[in-house]
Amino acid sequence: MKLIIAIVKDIDADNVTSALTSANYKVTTIASTSGFLRRGLNTMLCGVEDDQVTKALELVRGSFPQLENPEEKRCSIFVLNVGEYIHF
Repeated sequence: MKLIIAIVKDIDADNVTSALTSANYKVTTIASTSGFLRRGLNTMLCGVEDDQVTKALELVRGSFPQLENPEEKRCSIFVLNVGEYIHF
């Protein structure tokens, strides 16, 4: 199992959440603020099976509209191994 952590700008958070939840992924969203520019962000947590990581990342990438400036960063993603998963 993997944990996908996606740090997304506020303006893009609804699109990312909708893309993942419409594909039956469960997402937990935490409001956060960047340390450097103090901008509004959302930190999204999504636990997926190993074979679902590629599809989930494609959904996240595909949820961002094209920008005039392709150099602008829209999202930071971390994929972590989950050593143990307990669900009550």
